[in-house]
Amino acid sequence: MTINRPWRPDQWLPTLVAMAPMLRELDKDPELGLLGYELTIGLRGPTLVQYWSSLEKLYAYASKSDAEHRPAWAKFNRRAAKAKGAVGVWHETYAVDKHESVYVETPRMGLAKATEHVEVVRNSARERIAVTR
Repeated sequence: MTINRPWRPDQWLPTLVAMAPMLRELDKDPELGLLGYELTIGLRGPTLVQYWSSLEKLYAYASKSDAEHRPAWAKFNRRAAKAKGAVGVWHETYAVDKHESVYVETPRMGLAKATEHVEVVRNSARERIAVTR
């Protein structure tokens, strides 16, 4: 989400507040497919990076009529139509079949926190990425 007009909390605050029920719902039911997430707050608003078990589960949750996302998305679009440019939402989806995350002297975060952490004790990066996860 991007806060474009900070003086319009009537537009961006409902968008921000709508995320908590979605994340609670997803945390409560692992079958929905969310593996984990990282939330950071910057000057222009929050950035939420999510890790899903599959694209199919992401799309199923996004379109599920009895879940938190669909009504929140509809409300956002109605508010956005009344105050164009006050708040924005950006969404990027990447399908990743192989990955490597290296963490040196840092707590588990990102993919390792959402999935598994494998200590790097030997093997090259090329050998590690060849292992199917």
